Amino acid sequence: MISALAHVCFRVRDLGVAEAFYRDKLGFAHAFDFVNENGERYGVYLHIAGRAFLELFTGAPEGEVPEGRYMHLCLEVPDLSAAVADLRAKSVEVTDPHFGSDYSWQSWLADPDGNRIEVHCYTQDSLQAPWLDAE
Repeated sequence: MISALAHVCFRVRDLGVAEAFYRDKLGFAHAFDFVNENGERYGVYLHIAGRAFLELFTGAPEGEVPEGRYMHLCLEVPDLSAAVADLRAKSVEVTDPHFGSDYSWQSWLADPDGNRIEVHCYTQDSLQAPWLDAE
C-alpha cells in the first residue's frame, strides 16, 4: 500500500533561516509556499529529490516534544565523503563519516532549530540492500 516517504514536516522558529539552510546548505529546491488569507507566508514546501519533500511551518514549537518521538531525518547520498566535504565548504558542522551497525556509512548534522539530520550512504553490504532496487 505505501510506496514511498512523501515528506517530513518540521515546525521552525524562523522560516527564512530554516529555508535558507535546507536550500543553500543541503541543496533542496523551493517547490511552493503556504500563504494565509492575509497574504502572509507561514510555510514552505522544499523538494529533496525524486518524490520526496520537506515541509516547514513557522512558529515556536508547541511545548516540549516527549523524548523518543522524533529522532532524526535521514538523507541518502551517493558519496558520503564528497557530501561531507561539500557541507563543510558551506560552513555546516557535520561529523566525520563512520560505519554504522547497518553496514552503511553515516555522518550527522543539525538544522538551525536543532533537528538532527543523518547523511547516509548505502554499501553493497548494507542491511537495507535487499530492498533498494525493489519496486
